[in-house]
Amino acid sequence: MKAKEYQLFINGEWANATSGKTADITSPIDESVVGTVQMGVEEDAKIALEAAAKAQKEWRKVPPRKRAELMRKFAAEIRENKPYLAELLTREQGKIISLAEIEVEVTATFIEYACDWARHIEGDIMPSDNENEHIYIHKIPRGVVVAITAWNFPLALAGRKIGPALVAGNAIVVKPTQETPLATLELGFIAEKVGLPKGLLNVVTGSGRVLGNALVENPITKMVTMTGSTPAGQQIFKAAAQNLTHVQLELGGKAPAIVFADADLDQAAEAAFHSRFDNCGQVCTCNERMYVHEDVYEAFMEKFMEHLKTYKVGNPLDRTVSMGPKVNASELKNMQHLVEVSIKEGATVATGGKRPEGAEFEKGHWFEPTVLTGVTQDMTIVHEESFGPILPVIKFSEFDQVIGYANDCEYGLAAMIFTKDMATILRCNDELEFGEIYVNRGHGEQHQGFHNGYKLSGSGGEDGKYGFEQYLEKKTFYMNYKS
Repeated sequence: MKAKEYQLFINGEWANATSGKTADITSPIDESVVGTVQMGVEEDAKIALEAAAKAQKEWRKVPPRKRAELMRKFAAEIRENKPYLAELLTREQGKIISLAEIEVEVTATFIEYACDWARHIEGDIMPSDNENEHIYIHKIPRGVVVAITAWNFPLALAGRKIGPALVAGNAIVVKPTQETPLATLELGFIAEKVGLPKGLLNVVTGSGRVLGNALVENPITKMVTMTGSTPAGQQIFKAAAQNLTHVQLELGGKAPAIVFADADLDQAAEAAFHSRFDNCGQVCTCNERMYVHEDVYEAFMEKFMEHLKTYKVGNPLDRTVSMGPKVNASELKNMQHLVEVSIKEGATVATGGKRPEGAEFEKGHWFEPTVLTGVTQDMTIVHEESFGPILPVIKFSEFDQVIGYANDCEYGLAAMIFTKDMATILRCNDELEFGEIYVNRGHGEQHQGFHNGYKLSGSGGEDGKYGFEQYLEKKTFYMNYKS
């Protein structure tokens, strides 16, 4: 695949950034250049937002069903381009090709699911305290939405936001993360092909501190939806406060996976394993810390470690490979740091803990699947989000003890529990402080659910009925019909 130069996609046209600056996007596989993007600045943010605002005034008048019909064509074209988009995702992000293909498919289904809501934008009618009067509450588009996405699933996260934003009648400006913007920029070509109205979808690239901040602070922006790190989300929340802009944030996580003594150990081991190491551990809801009951610890760990024997690290374009590289050098350095700190604090490296050996791994950002044992609750690795293939394992003996361990965390996005006992499941539902709980399976939310984090994991939530409603504002009419 030849490296491609991309411009900004604004108002249905491709243009250079006003800064005149560009940046190379390098592959985490071998550090080769896979594309070049424009470095947009404040002026580009203003141009994109003004184009979106103009387009939205007409788009909001289009009946929701017709909006959905056009967006279904958009989704179909994404699916039509799956082979190209998947390979581009793999080269720029490092995920294995089969997972990249799934991501392209999920991007399309996110949009298609939003289209299903076109006939369900429903308000309320209620009686008034006054005679000859009704109260009508309408659901209306917010206006211009700014979407800021993360590097772990860049295309799917864009689709997750574009679908509901446009079906609800808004226009959108997407700023993909600087690490992995290429597949998202390709959506501009798809928008041209299917005939989306100019200005309705804009894709701009640049740094978060300059371009991202300008998009968030501009009064044209009526909603910001962001997926990324907690520190970045906190900065966005502060910047949006200036105009009291509606903010939806999906941020960091430190999901506990709890294996109770009565769990199906084969099922739990397989689910917990893949929930830690798939996508190189770069999933916000993945198994970040594992608690195993002392009565089954040895038997469970034997089954868990068995999965490593067939888990192959290597070039993610090779379909026999299970795990690719970390996304960038900074992330790789953090993996090395966390292992070093864990060893100093008393943990044992049961497997992994370093860069794999061999000529294939001399370039790129590689790290072995790593399991740490002898871990205690007070260690850094138990509390700091690793977002990579490092798993601390802790024994526990009592229900209250492990619930306390699990909740001892500044994040509250997801948790996993493995048990056959319904009473245990219900107690976990009552006592675990997480927005998503997976019972007897690994992570992985569905479109009709609600992806919602507590604590420092975000606010607002995405997906399903409640996620779609984030993109709508309410307007109340007091209709007095006395002549």
